Amino acid sequence: MHDLLIVGAGPYGLSIAAHAAEAGLDVRIFGRTMASWREHMPRGMFLKSEPWACDLSDPAGRYGLETYCARHGLPAEHGRPLPVEQFASYGLWFAERAAPPVDERLVTSVDTTAHGYAVRTEDGELLHARAVALAVGVLPFAEVPDVLRGLGPEHASHSSDHADLGRFRGKDVTVLGAGQAALETAALLAEQGARVRVLARAPRVAWNAPPPPRQRPWWESLRAPHTGLGCGWRNVFYARAPGLFHRLPEETRTRTAATALGPAGAWWVRERVAAGVRLRAGVRVEAAGRVGRRVRLRTRNGEGAAGLVVTDHVIAATGFRATADRLDVLAPGLRARLLRLGDGSPYVGDRFETSSPGLFTAGLTTASSFGPAMRFVYGASFTAATLVRGVRRHVRRRPLALLPAQSRETAPYRAEVSAR
Repeated sequence: MHDLLIVGAGPYGLSIAAHAAEAGLDVRIFGRTMASWREHMPRGMFLKSEPWACDLSDPAGRYGLETYCARHGLPAEHGRPLPVEQFASYGLWFAERAAPPVDERLVTSVDTTAHGYAVRTEDGELLHARAVALAVGVLPFAEVPDVLRGLGPEHASHSSDHADLGRFRGKDVTVLGAGQAALETAALLAEQGARVRVLARAPRVAWNAPPPPRQRPWWESLRAPHTGLGCGWRNVFYARAPGLFHRLPEETRTRTAATALGPAGAWWVRERVAAGVRLRAGVRVEAAGRVGRRVRLRTRNGEGAAGLVVTDHVIAATGFRATADRLDVLAPGLRARLLRLGDGSPYVGDRFETSSPGLFTAGLTTASSFGPAMRFVYGASFTAATLVRGVRRHVRRRPLALLPAQSRETAPYRAEVSAR
């Protein structure tokens, strides 16, 4: 019986594993290390966040990105975007030094038992643990508009489906979205020889300004302080006080998670988009169908005028929606019993524990509970330290088998409500 099994070996899973091992827990971590960064992002992409805001977290802070880059003679400079490949290599380096050995097998099922959880791997091995942490990243939550779902993968895909955009050379490609994923994907497609257009529902495409220098006069820093999520006092709250954010009313939290730090392109991709991408804002796709080997999109703009686009392929860079229903790794009964917030994301307490005692979750699934920082690597540090404290508290509790089933499932939620 292990203390903790971690499902997922990306930035959050690795950070949790590093903190759990340091805390003396019997911990194992499963998943392909940094898989989404290595296998689901096109070559040539860059991180939107500043390098100093992209550290994975170990308790002593010995294995930050700056340390990795310094040891390998690589740049990690403020105001200079970091290649995704470099960040993925950093994650592999971190895993080798700061975390327990990663078991690269995928987990296919997590379910409750009388004394904790049973976790089954892709080759059928069954393991047992007192606690499980889900750090499954964003891939299970890819959001594809309903209008595209009948087209099939040859004609429509999500931006996270592509590690190599070279297959679209010479093709006509339509990208849906107004955020960084849409705009950078479009720029890369154009630079690799595709004919590209972006259709954005937003009335205009927003662009982030270049960041101010890290070292500034005190009055400038006071007016708009730097944070790992960008400049400004509101971002100070999101970045530095996730615990306080969790105390806000649920409606405020879910609304903020859905609207804060909304879609925008990085300053360094703007000229690349202007050079090779046809950009149309204020356009929504109302219908999609196949015409031979191509796709026909019926559109409507903000003034109500209809339009028609014929293209070879549609890429939906339309983000991710982290609801409890999409946690397919959980057994159906366990998934159905989880308490949810109004936006469908799983309820978590102040230490990332769901309504099923001993089941923790991290990353995007917790943005409506702990704020926008959980959508970025930057949130891994707070999450890892706080979640591991919750696991330690859980393994010290009396055995779950001594509690009635309904109490086991709802005790943390009821205790938090009572505290309010």
